[in-house]
Amino acid sequence: MPSLYQHVVAARERLIRAGVPPDQAAIDAEVLARHAMAWDRATYITERDRPASGAMLAAYETLVARRERREPVAYITGHREFWGLDFQVTPAVLVPRPETEFIVEAALGRLTDRHRAWTIADVGTGSGCLAVALAQELPRARVTATDISDAALAVARANANRLGVAARVMLARAWLLDGLAGPFDLVVSNPPYVPPVHRGTLSPDVRDHEPDVALYGTGEDGLDLARALLAQAPARLAPDGLLMLEFGFGQGDAIRAAAAGVPGLSVVDVLRDLQGLERTLVARARPQPRRRADVPV
Repeated sequence: MPSLYQHVVAARERLIRAGVPPDQAAIDAEVLARHAMAWDRATYITERDRPASGAMLAAYETLVARRERREPVAYITGHREFWGLDFQVTPAVLVPRPETEFIVEAALGRLTDRHRAWTIADVGTGSGCLAVALAQELPRARVTATDISDAALAVARANANRLGVAARVMLARAWLLDGLAGPFDLVVSNPPYVPPVHRGTLSPDVRDHEPDVALYGTGEDGLDLARALLAQAPARLAPDGLLMLEFGFGQGDAIRAAAAGVPGLSVVDVLRDLQGLERTLVARARPQPRRRADVPV
């Protein structure tokens, strides 16, 4: 009787034929097997050479067939790791991505007093990955997380509860920062920024399964929402407060120019991801020059 590992190898080949890149197919085939068995990786390594039961194979077949249709593994298992934390995900939210961890890293590099009561806003929170990760790392911080999707807010609420930070993460249904007065020491956001005309260039995993409202920006270049957030930020940021904003491939010049044109904001840095691509804008609130009072003649 074939071992579980042999079935995993066969599943990998099926996924490759379905268009999943080989390295990712190997990971996905194993992850789905461990999910079907409710095993951690250590147990899988120890037990994978044993014959698989009929019930296990039936469950595994269902999972692999879903992945063959290019459904993301995170939606199949209902989980995705972000910043070392286990987040629940559903098709109502984007799958958290490693690139977005750069915002957490950059924030912690600048909010160096971990025990200060920082005020933070996470705009377009989705799964809550940024809000929850920052609340975990900054134990006295209070985070306001906004989204226009009630379904996404429900996922974020579940993650804040599961990961023990619900008392310090306030969720609000809002467009960007509308209705929030601040002032915030930090505003973070991974807004929709993919130009709609680029839909056909996305992988089926993303294009056919992740929520359009969280993927596609508005305007010809997809950055109108980002520009709107940049315009809102100075009035909501504390003095010297920071804005950290994720953007997509090839959008660095446009987002840098947009930020430079906002009174009250100064571009501090544009961070690159592990592939060397510009990924995250860092801007700082700067004081506005005071208007001279009219002097009667």
